[in-house]
Amino acid sequence: MADEIEKAQGAKPGGDTIFGKIIRKEIPANIFFEDDQCIAFHDVAAQAPTHFLVVPRKPITQISKAEEADAALLGHMMIVAKKCADQLGLSKGYRLVLNEGPDGGQSVYHIHIHVMGGRQMGWPPG
Repeated sequence: MADEIEKAQGAKPGGDTIFGKIIRKEIPANIFFEDDQCIAFHDVAAQAPTHFLVVPRKPITQISKAEEADAALLGHMMIVAKKCADQLGLSKGYRLVLNEGPDGGQSVYHIHIHVMGGRQMGWPPG
């Protein structure tokens, strides 16, 4: 957990991100969903038996920087998360997480939804 906190505290917005490189297929990822608005791929640092990310192709750095014009894209990401969770058999439930800023644990400044399932999630998180 300390490592994740350090990564989030050291991350800065701006520039290209690992997600931009994955979207452009410059680095490999286990992508299992793509459309013209977003992609979904398995998280390499999974925190649950099933853990994947839904990432928009549009590089919005933070949810706090999203604009009214992004509303349809943000809604689409939620529907994609639901469809992918269904596809991966998460019938007993799952958790959606979108981290915002350093205190929210954001370590990549390109918004993304974490979808985690396959085990009971605790509360409170983090």
